[in-house]
Amino acid sequence: MKICFYAPFKPLDHPQPSGDVVTARGIVDFLRSRGHEVVPASSLRCRWIYWRPWLWPRLLQERRRVVRRLSGRGFDIWFSYHSYYKAPDLLGPYAAGRMGLPFVLFQGVFSTKRRRDWKTLPGFHLNRRILLAARQVFTNKQVDRRNLERLLPASRIRYVAPGIHPGDFRFDSEARQRLRGAWPAGDEPVVLAVAMFRPGVKTEGLAWVIRACGELRRRGQRLRLVIVGDGRERARLMRLAQAELPGRALFAGRIDRSELYRYYSAADLFVFPGIQESLGMVYLEAQSCGLPVVAFENAGVPEAVQNGATGLLVPMYDGRQFVAAIERLLQDQDLRRRMGANAKAHVRQFHDIRKNYRDMESVLQEMVRR
Repeated sequence: MKICFYAPFKPLDHPQPSGDVVTARGIVDFLRSRGHEVVPASSLRCRWIYWRPWLWPRLLQERRRVVRRLSGRGFDIWFSYHSYYKAPDLLGPYAAGRMGLPFVLFQGVFSTKRRRDWKTLPGFHLNRRILLAARQVFTNKQVDRRNLERLLPASRIRYVAPGIHPGDFRFDSEARQRLRGAWPAGDEPVVLAVAMFRPGVKTEGLAWVIRACGELRRRGQRLRLVIVGDGRERARLMRLAQAELPGRALFAGRIDRSELYRYYSAADLFVFPGIQESLGMVYLEAQSCGLPVVAFENAGVPEAVQNGATGLLVPMYDGRQFVAAIERLLQDQDLRRRMGANAKAHVRQFHDIRKNYRDMESVLQEMVRR
């Protein structure tokens, strides 16, 4: 197949690491690995575009440019990734229609509560029209699938479980020994958190981890905390860690995703609340390396973590249970190992991107054959 690909929220080459970009690149990489030609159509971002009238002329120009550049080149499908109220795909349906291509959407999101706020009302209606225009909508979240069924027939919705390449996130005993020696951790259990230090829920989540580990240290629990990531809130988080965990918290900085498996391998437990986390690829990565998880039971986290089997999920903002879950896994090495083994098997059985995307590929191929 020859596919036009477009991501209205964040383009494929967006410099800021995020699960959104990782998922989009994963789709493109998979399709190319299967022999399909995938051509990025545009880098236009539609984020809040309906409240940014100075961008409207560019949108109109980009529509004309894309249709002119890509028409007549034998494309089979227009494939857009992630359209929702904040970044409705105002390019894909138009270009697909002008080029005579079926319009397919991955991670189309439908949320009726957005029509109750004047700020998001235009985005709600624009995105609703885009969803209705899609020949097929793929979603990697069950809650989104249920919401989409309020708008579209079930035949036009397909659930695809989120996934990673498990081989990219494998346990490495040499990396474990080397990093633990450098930190130094010795035989102390290491709690790991991975997130960008962006203002809002990411930094709030890291603060929860730091405070929880600080509480456990005050109770006499042996542990070290390692935080991977960087961003605007670094100084604030470092001050908090110095107050809560003096000499016991290491900020490793931003680590390339291809190297993260070394840090997962060196840790004993992955902890990150995942406040309003839409999906949480880090949970799949950590589990693939054999780490059990502690997080809040909210949003997309349960899509990746099996509560009681591969980790412990606690109610949102329940500090007592959050600390207790971390403490339980730090003190029970056998439980950590069992959950870690379950986690590794769980990812390979249900979240292998190559297996999960083959179903999507079959749907696309059938669409082209019609």
